[in-house]
Amino acid sequence: MPADNGREESIATAVNEVSDRMTLLMREEIELAKAEVTVQVTTLAKGAAAGAAGAVFGVFAIVFLLLTIAWGLNSLLSSLWLGFLIVLILLTLAAVGAFLFARSKLNKAGPPVPTMAIDQAKQIRSDLQSEAHT
Repeated sequence: MPADNGREESIATAVNEVSDRMTLLMREEIELAKAEVTVQVTTLAKGAAAGAAGAVFGVFAIVFLLLTIAWGLNSLLSSLWLGFLIVLILLTLAAVGAFLFARSKLNKAGPPVPTMAIDQAKQIRSDLQSEAHT
């Protein structure tokens, strides 16, 4: 009987070790997913901040460019309202084009996904299932 009791204790110890290791593995996978998402979000935030700064300077440049074009057309056509109307039409077309371009890019982007962590979790699951069947 003592041999059976010792064997049951070693099995219990092994089960506890496997459980502890699985818990540790799952925690590490969660940390990996958090790290991946953090890196992606940080990169997106930096890009958005740079884009916003560029947009502010771009707005000022565009205003001066459009005023220059409108006044230049005024000199060529001798009609102030016609010069500004032509600039308005061009600006409206540019705005529509930019909106369509932005919409197509945003639809392709999608949310940030921790692909490495998901792939590794799938691999661990398949390894555990194959071990369970053998």
